Amino acid sequence: MEKSKKLLIFILAVGVFGIINTEMGVIGILPDLADRYGVSVSAAGLLVSLFALAIAIAGPTMPLVFSRINRKTVMLMVLGIFIIGNIIAVFTTDFTIALLARVIPAFFHPVYVSMALSVAAASVSAREAPKAIAKVFIGVSAGMVLGVPVVSFIANAVSLEAAMSFFAIVNIFTFIATWLYVPSMPVQERISYGAQLKVLTKGITWLSIAAVLFLNAAIFGIYSYLAEYLEVVTNMSANAISAMLLVYGLANIVGNVMAGKLLTEYPIRSATIFPIMLTAVYLLFFYAAEFAAATAALIVIWGVLAGIGANLNQYWIMSAAPKAPDFANGLFLTSVNLGTTIGASAAGIVIAQYGTKYILSVGVLSLVAAFVCIVLRNSFFKTDREAE
Repeated sequence: MEKSKKLLIFILAVGVFGIINTEMGVIGILPDLADRYGVSVSAAGLLVSLFALAIAIAGPTMPLVFSRINRKTVMLMVLGIFIIGNIIAVFTTDFTIALLARVIPAFFHPVYVSMALSVAAASVSAREAPKAIAKVFIGVSAGMVLGVPVVSFIANAVSLEAAMSFFAIVNIFTFIATWLYVPSMPVQERISYGAQLKVLTKGITWLSIAAVLFLNAAIFGIYSYLAEYLEVVTNMSANAISAMLLVYGLANIVGNVMAGKLLTEYPIRSATIFPIMLTAVYLLFFYAAEFAAATAALIVIWGVLAGIGANLNQYWIMSAAPKAPDFANGLFLTSVNLGTTIGASAAGIVIAQYGTKYILSVGVLSLVAAFVCIVLRNSFFKTDREAE
């Protein structure tokens, strides 16, 4: 039984990696894709931005629509849609077709990811759920920060088609593994759509959404410009920057593992302390910006905290609506995507007005806002896990 649970969580983690990697992996090959489709790099960027927009739109709706259907059936369906989209993208040279082959599967992205998190949590006891979810989040982190250099490497070492085929291969592997080794998972308790939507009438839900939005703005709003920060402020070489991005990604995975224990043992305390610790890191970052060694050390710490933060974001919304897990995970996905968009936009304005070094102010202000939301939730609302 224990081995079957570990296999299930491993398959879910690989599946989430494949889905996230399909989203993020093209970032490293955008110039190549622009040449392939005969469009500008900014136009090729639609392959990323429209994918993200589709996720934000589908986040609260699609998981809700499929929440009453057998989980295995739904996950196989989503993986099948992604495989078809990936294969079309490999062979087409028409940009419009390639765009449709990415955007249509993107609407199903929140369905798979939300169900993967819900299934992982349901496979163990309520107390152990954060640890199971943390293992699935390793796939999320790997897809977000390791997928880009891996796909870029394949494109440079083999071919662009081989790099694009990598997306399909991972999803095909997950489809076969899910089909063979994941048991049928009919929904035991069918929650009506109205009952799930009812969580939106509760203050704890909106405070949680706001906290997660600000927390992700604080992390990914700054991470979006990390390469430029290291080049302009720290004066690192291109190779050193690539190494730092890889280190950040590996530190993320370490943070995922640590988050499992923290959120199992000290969920509320961890959530409350987190923005304070990340604020301290950003303030040190600001004053150590010109020193490469100090900056590198802080990137490791920041990466670990960002990995913890990803799990914390999911827990914070999930614990606010435990009776509607799929819908809650959909809200989580929409919140983090909107947070990233808002944070990156704000940081871009700061760069234009004041300079790259001052983007950290966006992170600090976002963390202050997140801390206020967390304290308000702790003060006015209680959840089942708040007895530490």
